[in-house]
Order: sequence, then structure tokens, then C-alpha cells
Amino acid sequence: MLGGFNMLRGLVGLLALLLTPAPAIAAWHEAKTRHFIIYSEQTPQEVTEYATRLEKFDGAVRYARGMGDPPLGDSSKLTVYVLRDQAAVERMAGAPDSGIAGYYVADISGPRAFVYRKARDEAEFGVTPELIFFHEYFHHLMLGYTDAALPHWVVEGFAEFFSTAKIEDDGSVMLGRPADHRALGLFLLSDLSLKQMLGNSYKELSGREVIMLYTRGWVLSHYLTFESSRQGQLERYLQLIQQGRPHLEAAEAAFGDFRQLSRELDQYVKRKTLPGLRVPAERLAPGPIALRQLINSEAAAMNIRMRLDRRSKMRPSEGARIADDARRLVSRFPNDAAAHASLAMAELTAANYTASIAAADRALALNPNELRALVAKARAQMKLAAAARDKAHWEGIRALLLRANRVDTENAGPLMLYYQTFVAAGVPPTENAKSALAYARVLMPQDDELRMIAARQLVTDSKMADASKTLAPMAYDPHEKERELAMKALNAISSGDRSAALAAIDQLYAKKTKDD
Repeated sequence: MLGGFNMLRGLVGLLALLLTPAPAIAAWHEAKTRHFIIYSEQTPQEVTEYATRLEKFDGAVRYARGMGDPPLGDSSKLTVYVLRDQAAVERMAGAPDSGIAGYYVADISGPRAFVYRKARDEAEFGVTPELIFFHEYFHHLMLGYTDAALPHWVVEGFAEFFSTAKIEDDGSVMLGRPADHRALGLFLLSDLSLKQMLGNSYKELSGREVIMLYTRGWVLSHYLTFESSRQGQLERYLQLIQQGRPHLEAAEAAFGDFRQLSRELDQYVKRKTLPGLRVPAERLAPGPIALRQLINSEAAAMNIRMRLDRRSKMRPSEGARIADDARRLVSRFPNDAAAHASLAMAELTAANYTASIAAADRALALNPNELRALVAKARAQMKLAAAARDKAHWEGIRALLLRANRVDTENAGPLMLYYQTFVAAGVPPTENAKSALAYARVLMPQDDELRMIAARQLVTDSKMADASKTLAPMAYDPHEKERELAMKALNAISSGDRSAALAAIDQLYAKKTKDD
């Protein structure tokens, strides 16, 4: 009898298992906040929690650094694509098994970040996806709010400083927590002296030296922030650099004896506890979060959208593969304007300009205000007009871009392209076109191509001081591959040699924007 009871119980359990619905695959959601547009396949609760955490971090950084917080249009917000795992981020970056856990892209289409929330090795060596995002987002904020020439150690040291932020259960944010993930560099390596780091020679660093620069940069940033006897020294150091003083000379004037500073840093990191800054929750209201589930056509287009957004430049062959998928998307959703706009952008990337215009026209027939279609059509027509040297079409292209600007007045893309129609046509830009370029720079300060174009126009107009200020961040950016060319252009601007400056900027632009 007991055996029969166990069998019956087993059958009931099996039946219950079969009748229990399988866990639903999370749908794509969009969360819009004051500073972010987030796309994720997480549950509504998870997406909302994630959006709240990002907003709290943004608020804490702005509070700690006394930064402004102007309202942003959607095109200026950081778009965050939250992928399923680290492997998905690696594939999106085109670097499988590389260890990439997140990355950031900024161009005229807007700033984007690719991250993940479910970790394969989430806390290996103290590194989490959130730490990586916080590091990169600080760079995004810094690029957006300063044109100062910043030394490599300052750029990375403060990004490390803010990367360890912790959002507490009470809603507050703790800044300045120890960078435990830098312990190896702190205690085991000594390849880069403090004097070398402060000298900021911009030579190519070895892997060990990079580890030391991040580590020592974090320690020095932390110490100068919290040590009362050193208050004001960092500000003086940066002011002297902006005035043109050599970095080592500025460091000596601001910090004094390097050996003494080095001894103080050695003692500082040996403390049992380090100071930090707690930003109270009442200072960090995240604001409203507009959450919605994507409709079927939008969800189906997400892979195409992310692949179009994943880098600033891509080969036409890659664009062709995306276009193949976009055509299949259009066949599934023939009455969806956004699907046709995605195809228009993909055909443009594939250098199929006539096909791009046709897809854009289909999108605009369905939705006359489809911004991506307007921009894709204008860009495709610019390519065809430039190749044919046909000036008759430029006014029509400008009309398209003015129409796009009316759809979204805060989008930098149509503004920059409007200016470029004059350059491509071989005629001097109008004052209105120059104003459009200047406002595009305000809206999208993170875009280097826009920075170079603006600097060239300022040199052309003999506004050398403004041109120098515009180009300086590229010349001092530790991640800038063409930093030497940027410095060459900056030196020519500083010397007042207009012809040499224009030639150097043209050389820099050609190198930076050439096809892969």
C-alpha cells in the first residue's frame, strides 16, 4: 500500500510539473529617465531598479563635483543596451573571449553603452559589470562638461575613484571606496614612478605601466580629495596646465617635493580605513522613469538596432549583412515605419545609397516624421551628390535636414550634416550653418569628428583661442590613438599659423575618419 501511495504521489507531482507554466522569457523593455534610455530584456522590476541605480550614480557624481544638470533631449541621453551576459557584450564588440565586459561609443548619432547584468565571472578580482559601467560613465560626463586638457592620470584616476561607488540600501551613495580591484598594482608593481606619472610624457605605456598608472592615479586622486593639508593643490595643478605650463613643472609648483608626496601616499594606502563621501538619499531623487514594453516589431528590430549602434565605423560588408537581416524584418512588418528606417540605415552603412533612399521613402510614406529615415535619406543623397559633383541637389538635401531638425531640434546629427552640405558642395558655410555646427557641439561634446570639424571652422575664422580650447581634449586624451597628430594641430593653432593648423587638422581628420 505504501508503494502505491508513493507511486500516486509521484504521478501527481509529475502532472503538476507538466501543468506548471515555464518561466516566461523576459520581453524587451525601454526605460527613459532624465539621463538615460535603457533597453533590456529584464523584468519591469529589474529594469526599473537598474535605471534607478544609474540615476543615483549620476546624481552622486554631479553632487560631488558640483556639476550642472541641464535638461537633455533623447538624442543627448546615454543609450544603454543591457545584454544577457558578458559573452554577448564580447560578441557585440566583435571580440569573442576577449574579456570585454562593457564598452562606450560616442558619435553624432548619440552616446551608447553596451553592458550586461548577469555575470559570467561577476566579481572576479573585484571587478563587476557595474564598476566597469561607472568608470566609463564618468568618462562620458567628463567629456560632456569640460574642454580642459587633463593629464592621463587625472582622467583614469578619477574614473577609478568614482567606479567603486556603492548604492546603499537606504538610497544613499558612498563614493571613494577602496579600489580593491587595483590591489595587484598597489602592492606588487613599481614600474611607474610618481614623477614619471606626473610628467605625463604620453609615451606608449607597457601593460604593467598602465596598471600602475590606473592604480597610482586612483591613490593620488583619493589622497588629494580627502587630505586636508593638500586641499586646493589639484585645482592649482590643473590651472597651471591650462595656462600652458609643462606638466612636471605644474606638478612641482602645486604639490612640492615628489619624494615627500610619494612617502605620504605610501603611508596613506597602509591605513586600515580610508575616508569617503556619502551622498545622502535626499540629494539623489532619481526622477520619473517612463517604462514600456517594446511592441513586436521593435523587439524584433533590437538586434539590428544594436549592431548598427555598436561602433562608429564599420565596413560596408558588415553593413550588407545587417541589411540582409533588415530586409527580412521589413518582410515581417511591411507597415512599420521604424523597420523601413532601420533598413535605410543598414543600406546606407552598406554603401547601397539608392536602396537606402528607397527604404527611407517607404518609411516616410508611413510616418513623415521618422527621424532616422530623414537622416538616412539626406546622408545617402549627400554621398551621391558628392560623387557626381552635382550641386543642383544640395538645396533639396538641406531641406530634408531642416525637416529633420524640426522633428528633433536637440539632435546634433541634422545640425552637423546641414553644415557639411556646404563643405561638400565646395561653398563657404553660411552664418546659419556655422551656428548649427556650434550648437551641435553643445549637444554632443563627446563626438571627436564633430570636435575636429568645429576646430577647423574656428581656425578658418581666425578664432584661434576657441579652436585651441576645442581641440585640446583630443590632444591630451590618453585613449586617443592619433594623439600625436592632434598635438601637432594644437601646437600649430597655438603658434597662430593658420595654414599649418588647417593642414594639421585635415591630416588628423583624414586619419581619424578613414574607413576600417
